[in-house]
Amino acid sequence: MNLPFWIWAATIGGFAVVLAFDFWLVSRNPREPSMRECVAWVSFYVGLAAAFGAGLLLLSGPGHGGEFFAGWITEYSLSVDNLFVFLLIMSRFRVPREYRQKVLLIGIVLALVMRGAFIAAGAGAVQRFDWLFYVFGAFLVYTAWKLIGHEEEAEFSENLALRTVRRVLPTTDTYHGARLTVHHGRRLVTPMLIVMVAIGTTDLLFALDSIPAIFGLTKEPYLVFTANAFALMGLRQLFFLVGGLLDRLVYLSKGLSVVLAFIGLKLIMEALHHDGVPWAPEVPILVSLGVIVGTLAVTTVLSLVKSARDARRARERETVEQASGR
Repeated sequence: MNLPFWIWAATIGGFAVVLAFDFWLVSRNPREPSMRECVAWVSFYVGLAAAFGAGLLLLSGPGHGGEFFAGWITEYSLSVDNLFVFLLIMSRFRVPREYRQKVLLIGIVLALVMRGAFIAAGAGAVQRFDWLFYVFGAFLVYTAWKLIGHEEEAEFSENLALRTVRRVLPTTDTYHGARLTVHHGRRLVTPMLIVMVAIGTTDLLFALDSIPAIFGLTKEPYLVFTANAFALMGLRQLFFLVGGLLDRLVYLSKGLSVVLAFIGLKLIMEALHHDGVPWAPEVPILVSLGVIVGTLAVTTVLSLVKSARDARRARERETVEQASGR
C-alpha cells in the first residue's frame, strides 16, 4: 500500500478527534459509566472499526480488508485478556472509581503514541531484515507455549519504567482529585500520574506480543497501526463492560495461545516459502481469519458453558450444605 501522506494525516487526525471528544466527556463528568453507556460506546467503536474494514474491502480489495479484520480481531482479543492486569493495577493503586475512566483514557493515549513509534521501527526493520520473521515466529510460538499453562498473577508487578518514575519523582501518598501534580512547598506528583504510567507502560509491554502477532498477518504499516488503534480506542468502555465477565472467560488464554502459535508458525512457513523452500506453504488471509475467529468463538462458548456449570454446582452444593445444617 503506497499511501500518500494526507491519508496518514487524515487517519491520525480522525483518531485524535475521537479521542479528544472521549477525553472531553470524561473530564466533564468524572464517574463510573453505566452498563448502558458502555454497551453504546463499545458498539460505536466496533461499528467504526467494521465500517473502516468494509471501506478497505471496497477500495483496496479483500486482501488488505481481510488482513485488517484478522489483525483487529487478534489485537482486540489480546486487549480483553490484558484488561485483567489493568483491573489489578487499579486495585493495587486504589484508584477512586470515579477517576478510573480518566486513568484508562490517558494510559491508552500514551500506549497508542508509544505503539506508533514501535510499529514504525518494526516496519522499517522488517523491510530491511527478512530473517526477523523467523525471530517473530519463534517468539510467538514461545509466547503461546507460556500461555498454555498461564495463570493470572495474584498481584501486579511494577515494571522498570514505573519503578524509575517512583524513584525519580517525589510522590504524594494520597489522591488529590484527578490532579496529576500538587504544590506543597515543592511540586509533587500524585498517585494519579503513577497509575497512568503503569497502565501505559504495561500496555506497551503487551505490545511485545501483539505487534509481532499482527506483523504475522500483514506487512502493511498502515494496517498494523489502524488495527492497533481501533483495538485500543474502545478499551476504556470495554474495561467497565467486561469487568465482571473476565473471571468467566476461563479458556481465553488457551484460545489466545492457539492463535499466537498459529500466527507464529504462519510467519515461519511464509519466511521459508520466501526463501525458496518448496514444501513451505503460503497461508491465505481468509484461512488465517477463519482460524482466529473460530478459535476465539469456541473458547468463549466453552468458557461460558464451564462458568455456568461451575456456578450451578456451587449453588447445588450450598443448597445441600444448608439442608444438612438444619
